[in-house]
Parts: sequence; C-alpha cells; structure tokens
Amino acid sequence: MKNRKCLYCNNTCYLAAIFLLSARFYVALTCGRGTSKEPPPNVALELCVRFKDRQVLRRACMSGSWGEVERAVPFFPFIKDQPFKMEFHCEQSRLRVFVDGQKLFDFAHRVLPLSDIDTLWIKGSLTITKLA
Repeated sequence: MKNRKCLYCNNTCYLAAIFLLSARFYVALTCGRGTSKEPPPNVALELCVRFKDRQVLRRACMSGSWGEVERAVPFFPFIKDQPFKMEFHCEQSRLRVFVDGQKLFDFAHRVLPLSDIDTLWIKGSLTITKLA
C-alpha cells in the first residue's frame, strides 16, 4: 500500500487477509517500497508469522541495520486458510497491533519521524481482502 501516509499518531492501518499454504508470511511498515524479496533499509516494524513453531516475530531496521527480534505474544491467532483482520494502531510512543480485535503486542517506535512511514510491505501466501 503506497500513495498515502500509512502512519501518524492516532491513526489505524487495517489489513484483512486469508493465510494460504506456506510456512510463514511477513508484513512490514516501511519507509519506501524495497523489492519483492526485501523491504527497504528503514523498517518501522517487520512482522514475521511462522506457523511451524507458532511464532510471531518482530523487529525494526534503521539504515539497513536490524534490531533485536521480539518474540513474546500472549497467543498465536493465525489459522491456515482462515481469514483474519490485523490492525496497526499508531500512538505517540508505540504501535499497538491487534488481530481479530485482540491485542497481540505493543512495539516501541524506532524509526522517526512517523511521517516517513508510507508503505505496507507484504510477502508470503496471503489473499488480501481489504487494506485501509
């Protein structure tokens, strides 16, 4: 998703999708487009969902340097072939990520200014049903 500011304080970005047959998928909020294989050098949040070990990994990248991976989540909300709705709520100091209306995690802002975050980058076997 491009051509509008994706994130700013008190804004929400929505993704509704169905996960298909694959071991993982990625969703990232980025500064620019990157390529079909890799996000650009500044990534506010990269979310990697891995089904094999039921992990939801996230990290940020600043000027091409990746930060530490965060792993802790209270539950694993994704089921293959089932629709889900992911929401990215932008607050002054953090992103709050919800799946199907339940808070999954908070992620402190590392890439600033927020106005530079303009792209929703997706990789993996997802059927996108809505972006807003």
